[in-house]
Amino acid sequence: MPDMTHQQTTQLELLYIADPMCSWCWGFAPVIEKIDHSFDIPMRVVVGGLRPGDRAEPLNRVRPMLEHHWAQVAAASGQPFDVKALDRTDWMYDTMVPDTAVVTMRQTAPDETLRFLATVQRAFYADVTDVTDPDVYGDLVVGFPVDPDGFVAAVRSPEMHAVAEKDFQEAQWMGVTGFPSLLLRDGATTVPVALGYAPFAQIAERINGIVETKFPASAESLICDIDDPAC
Repeated sequence: MPDMTHQQTTQLELLYIADPMCSWCWGFAPVIEKIDHSFDIPMRVVVGGLRPGDRAEPLNRVRPMLEHHWAQVAAASGQPFDVKALDRTDWMYDTMVPDTAVVTMRQTAPDETLRFLATVQRAFYADVTDVTDPDVYGDLVVGFPVDPDGFVAAVRSPEMHAVAEKDFQEAQWMGVTGFPSLLLRDGATTVPVALGYAPFAQIAERINGIVETKFPASAESLICDIDDPAC
């Protein structure tokens, strides 16, 4: 576990590119939470835009593929899924609203973004909540330091939709083609850490290796001892 009292001297940043309606991202949620708690490196969540707006698809068209992926993710990660979420009729698999909700939280309460992303994921996958409906976010933000009515209004706003669109463009510019993806950035240099689901130990070892190689002076404070249960 890094010494959190040590003054960080690098400009390192972890970039987590995900989508609230990506099943592998839901499976990855406990891993990314542990990474965030284990390394004294700032993390920024970027929404990748899985099927937003004009890329949305009718649920009945993608349901067989989703059922297959959900079963795979549940087996690999142990995360809960309720397949009743796939019983909706005349429903579009449109990620624009949840994508916008995540960037709205990032704009409003940045330190809560990762926790909120997991809240939206759990609502969709385990609690059968229609996260494509902006009105549900009044309840989903309970316990977060935001005004529910103002948050819902922001999720509906063109301004926050534009912020989400900028995230999609950023993910494309970084060359991200799948979710979840975790990158380590130092200024203009970006290094892939995980492209797809991976266990905590593998990702922690990768981050440690990058830090040891590029930032040996800061390694003592930034490296996570994966044999330490507190890491």
